[in-house]
This record gives sequence, C-alpha cells and structure tokens, in this order.
Amino acid sequence: MKPTGNPPNAEYRRFESFREYEEIVDRMIPLTQRIIRNFDKTLSPAWNGSTRIELLRQFLLAHRSNRLLILLHETRTLATGFPRLLGLAQQFSHACVIRETLRSAKHASDPFVIFDGSHYVHRFHHDHMRAAQGIHDAAGAQQLIERFGEIQDASGPPLAANVTGL
Repeated sequence: MKPTGNPPNAEYRRFESFREYEEIVDRMIPLTQRIIRNFDKTLSPAWNGSTRIELLRQFLLAHRSNRLLILLHETRTLATGFPRLLGLAQQFSHACVIRETLRSAKHASDPFVIFDGSHYVHRFHHDHMRAAQGIHDAAGAQQLIERFGEIQDASGPPLAANVTGL
C-alpha cells in the first residue's frame, strides 16, 4: 500500500442517498474550523433551511477569518428561493462569497462540499445521487480544493448579497 499522507483514521465511503448527503453537510458544518467550499449546479432547498442557515451563522460567528465560498452554475433561483441564505450573505458579506461560473466552467458536473482541508462530500454527477464522503482524507480533499480553485478562476465576480444585486 502506498503512503497517502493521510492519518491512520482517514475514511472514504460511498453512498447513494440525497438525504444522507444533506445530513453529512449539516453534521460537518459545526466541525469546520476555517473554510467551507461548495460547488454545485444549483443549491438544494436545504441551503435555505433554518437549520442549515443557523449552522452556517454559528460557523461564521465562530471566528472572523471563517469563510463560506459558493460556486454555482445557476444563480437565478437565489433571489426568489433563498432569502435566508441571501440574508446570511448580506450579514457576513466579508466572509460569504457566492459566484456564478462562466461558460468555460459549465462543463463541471460533480458537485462537492469541502470542509477545511481534510473532509468532504462529493457527488459524482449532479444528475445522479452517487456520492462519497472523505473524513481526514487530506489527499482527496486537496484534489477537490484544486478543482474548486480552477472552477473559481472560471467564475464571475462575487454576486451582491441583496436581491437587487442579483
């Protein structure tokens, strides 16, 4: 077996439940120390739910350097379907950034959320619910962080956090 650079408690497991995907995101937010990176085609309704918004609010309040970065292929529904998230983005405008991908990045089709530098959930395609979770998997998380950076480089400027800014 090749050394991966991961601690012995590193875990990787696959699953096929959207509900489980959302539960993992909610369980991981309070464990995150500095940064949450989310890439998706669009956001699920859970990103506007009171539970997730409160978890994100507590995360952003925990330290002034904490960040929530969201990259989406489509942001049209934010103005009408995500008032709680937009309120959070407005309240924490220094720490919460939402961007829409440009045409050159629209081919990316594997949503993921990365928590700090070693935990993640990764769907293999936005049209299907096959996914994986990595815990203490720094190598897997690093690959997704690099991918996030590439998608972010092919994204527009941050969206304004108010409805008129969208």
